[in-house]
Amino acid sequence: MAVIIIGGGVIGLSAAYHLARRRYGPIVLLEKGPVGDGSSSRAAGIITGLLWSETGVRVRKRCLELFGELSRELDGYQFRPTGCLNLFSAESWSERQKLLPLYDRLQAPYEILKEHEVAARWPALRLPEGMIGLYDPLGGYSETSEYLPALAAKARALGVELREFEKVSGFIRRGGRIAGVKTGHGDLEADVVISTVYSWTRALLSQIDLPLPVKWFVHQRYVTHPAAAPPGIPAVNANPRGIYFRPALGGRLLGGIETPGREEYPVRSLDFHQSALQADPELRNQLRHRLQQFLPDRALPAWEDEKVGLLTFSKDGEPILGPIKQLPGLYVAVAFHSGGFAYNPAAGELLAQFVAEGRTSIDVSAFSPDRFARDETEHYLASTIAQKDISLRRRSKS
Repeated sequence: MAVIIIGGGVIGLSAAYHLARRRYGPIVLLEKGPVGDGSSSRAAGIITGLLWSETGVRVRKRCLELFGELSRELDGYQFRPTGCLNLFSAESWSERQKLLPLYDRLQAPYEILKEHEVAARWPALRLPEGMIGLYDPLGGYSETSEYLPALAAKARALGVELREFEKVSGFIRRGGRIAGVKTGHGDLEADVVISTVYSWTRALLSQIDLPLPVKWFVHQRYVTHPAAAPPGIPAVNANPRGIYFRPALGGRLLGGIETPGREEYPVRSLDFHQSALQADPELRNQLRHRLQQFLPDRALPAWEDEKVGLLTFSKDGEPILGPIKQLPGLYVAVAFHSGGFAYNPAAGELLAQFVAEGRTSIDVSAFSPDRFARDETEHYLASTIAQKDISLRRRSKS
């Protein structure tokens, strides 16, 4: 049974890896640029299992297990189990507190930390007054520059054919099924096609009249120069201040800043590349100012690197993953909100289970592409929204 995977980011590579481990194939992965050239190389790599839905928590628990396994399996990669500190204001905490029984039932460990407890555990870190910390002791982060080449190398070693600089322009349909893809180098036939592309999902799937309620938002992250004495801190999601930060390679600090008022960024062409995106230069200063509130006794080094990319969201804020009922042979995996890197180990495993076994070890019906009615999808796509509207949808699911 031949498989074609479209997209050489972490989701596509993970699906290829898990299928190859099952000796399912042959497997061909097509990437229109270098492997990892899109959203994956622009990811922060932070992971926590303490999400807002039962399916999300179950899948992230499996991700954390797999990151540990991959640290032993992949050459040159190591998951950093620093823990992940998720911060809340008094208002937002009242909503997240309702999820604690879910975490207890699913055995997702956590600690609730107040300001003085955070300062005692991580002396360099301070919480602004009134903030509450929800600490995930199993969380942490991955370095994308380590993980992507290590996963690609392992997939190749397992027999996956990775074809870079080969763009998919459409699909082959035969007898009501998806039977392959069209590329600039000719048609390729397969029994199964898995689409894991992010920013050009709608442009690609419109070729087969398959609308998915997906929107993109520009996001930016930065990395400092090395610090003489880097702070010992966990990965931190400081949602009340619209930032996140974590340690990075070589004594650096990585940080990202949200722009909730910015409207969606429409991608209409298969030729789109994220290098076309730009961030307001003032965001660097805003991020530095907000970071300094959490690290008040530290002189932050200057910014060394900037990455601008797209976050991908579905209409309800949950991922879209699984088979397309009306188009047998086609599977999709997209819209992992701001956590595609965190989801990738289990997302690839779930795709492999769908393809090879017809069922999954975790019930991910909440992620099904078929959960959206077509008229609702078309209405959603015809609207223009800002990123803050997506976060409201997610909070309403809590």
